[in-house]
Amino acid sequence: MRWCMCVLLALSACRAEPRREAMVREQIESRGITNVAVLAAMRKVPREEFVPAAMRSLAFRDGPLPIGRGQTISQPYIVALMSELLEVKPGDKVLEVGTGSGYQAAVLAEMGAEVFTVEIVKELATTAEERLKRLGYGRVKVKHGDGYLGWKEQAPFDAVIVTCAVEPVPPPLLEQLKPGGRLVVPLGEAGDTQTLVVLTKDAQGKVHRRDVAPVLFVPLVREEKP
Repeated sequence: MRWCMCVLLALSACRAEPRREAMVREQIESRGITNVAVLAAMRKVPREEFVPAAMRSLAFRDGPLPIGRGQTISQPYIVALMSELLEVKPGDKVLEVGTGSGYQAAVLAEMGAEVFTVEIVKELATTAEERLKRLGYGRVKVKHGDGYLGWKEQAPFDAVIVTCAVEPVPPPLLEQLKPGGRLVVPLGEAGDTQTLVVLTKDAQGKVHRRDVAPVLFVPLVREEKP
């Protein structure tokens, strides 16, 4: 039975590879993403494993998909764009706020980063951790907690990526970013179009902002106070 399951998984992966290649070529390269590491990671990470089983046929569509509990897996192009903006190098230590399905973390890990990702929804955190381990992304560490607070015990970080909308940027995330580091985040109110922003911290700790594109993300969820 176990052998049969392995064969079925291998066949499924083979069928998905051409669709991933088409996704990268038609949705990502065609829109100007050129970072070689990003393109290679998007081709390799099995996106179909990060969506609900009932939605696997839609895994490569040009848009976000629901993953439960009011959360989504981002559009492939947006994942690629944010990964490129982050300018991750092999060995970099990256904080992600909003694990979701674990897909963005897997892409960054495939690029050589050591990823520390925080998810407020316990069910999603648990499922993502199990999925990432099963797929061999052991360098990704998952924490169930309030992403607004970052992950102080693991700070400082070379880069920070926020996969949910915030306004303003949580101060702990900037504090945990190394000088010279980059923070990529959707800034704006929930329900409105937000702006994808790159914040760079210089050697003196001053933060510089660059607006990139309009986006629409689910809002950051905070822990409820008792």
